[in-house]
Amino acid sequence: MLPANILVVDDGESVGEVISSILSAEGYLCRPCSTATEALEVLHGRADFHLMLSDLMMPHADGLGMLRKVSLSYPDMPIILVTAVDDVSTAVDAIHCGAYDYLRKPFHRQALLASVRRALEHQHLKRQNREYQTMLESLVADRTQQLTRALGDLERSYDVTLQALGAALDLRDAETEGHSQRVTAYSSALARTMRLPEEMVRVIARGAFLHDIGKIAIPDSILRKPGPLTDEETAVMREHCLIGYRMLSRIPFLRGPSEIVYAHQERFDGTGYPRGLKGGQIPLGARIFAIADTLDAMTSDRPYRLALPPAAARQEIERWSGLQFDPDIASIFLRMPEHLWGELREQISLGASGLLLPSPGHANQQFTVGSAAFS
Repeated sequence: MLPANILVVDDGESVGEVISSILSAEGYLCRPCSTATEALEVLHGRADFHLMLSDLMMPHADGLGMLRKVSLSYPDMPIILVTAVDDVSTAVDAIHCGAYDYLRKPFHRQALLASVRRALEHQHLKRQNREYQTMLESLVADRTQQLTRALGDLERSYDVTLQALGAALDLRDAETEGHSQRVTAYSSALARTMRLPEEMVRVIARGAFLHDIGKIAIPDSILRKPGPLTDEETAVMREHCLIGYRMLSRIPFLRGPSEIVYAHQERFDGTGYPRGLKGGQIPLGARIFAIADTLDAMTSDRPYRLALPPAAARQEIERWSGLQFDPDIASIFLRMPEHLWGELREQISLGASGLLLPSPGHANQQFTVGSAAFS
């Protein structure tokens, strides 16, 4: 280890020489200064001093003032005050101003060396602690980055699984093929326009994508029946909300989406099913989905009619605002540009992934409709 550099400041040259002589004999490299001004100039010229020993009382200088300046500018360098002032309050003031230790003249050689060794050990431990802290921070940052990547990979694997579930449903109900992907895109765009947090947007997207997953358990004789359903068959079909909820709520990362699946057939006025929820009792994601679902249903071909234009869907949603739909969300939907829905539908038709959400800027950069508090 290289010898420590020590700055010795004392207006009494003989005292400074004695201190420097004692320390030099122990292998320390000393730089004596006779004034506070000289000491500050030396410090500004080189910042490699490990320790400073300074007199408290010097002509034309405030020892405590210099102590404050040095301790603020060089916080890693301990300072030992060596003074003839025998006053406890002065010693306390010196410690408060940044001094590491306080030696009273005349001092014993061993007392000086012991104080210097303690101060240098203190500095060494502080540097070690800082290096250790920096290493820990770097390690935590690295581990956090690794964890973020792992969580991202896990989330992508979840979405691949969800796409497989959606594809399985499409195979059973070819009439509505692509419906889940479109309502996912529509719900996401509407949620982002409402300035909801991105994590909530993803929950809503998954709930929208899986809203009909419970239909996997509905018999083909009912699901694919070409004509009207009987009352008994309608009751069975309506069970798909609860079935889907039970399927998904057992999976931790799908508990949020499962609430949307459970409530996606509720109506704002309380006349929906399966629980007859009303207004704010309906999860926000389900209220958003209700508008996306109606938009897609009306603008898609059905065996009994051709697709209607988006303008017709907008009129229908406006007409049923406050009854079937949350009026605040409907108002935001009606202020969004009509061409957006056609663009999203085209993306899906070109083979975009079932859970491909619109880019975060897609909704917000093209238009702004204001923000409100939703719950």
